[in-house]
Amino acid sequence: MIDLTWKLFSQTGNIETYLLYKELEHETRQGEYRKESIEESTIETNL
Repeated sequence: MIDLTWKLFSQTGNIETYLLYKELEHETRQGEYRKESIEESTIETNL
């Protein structure tokens, strides 16, 4: 989805599409941080 949004922005230059892309990018990063945090917590708990 994020790649499609970027491609659409790069072809159209639509600022709303760019803002959607940035929002999706931010949400993706937040999800990755949460996943890493959960994995670290699980590892520490198992020690």
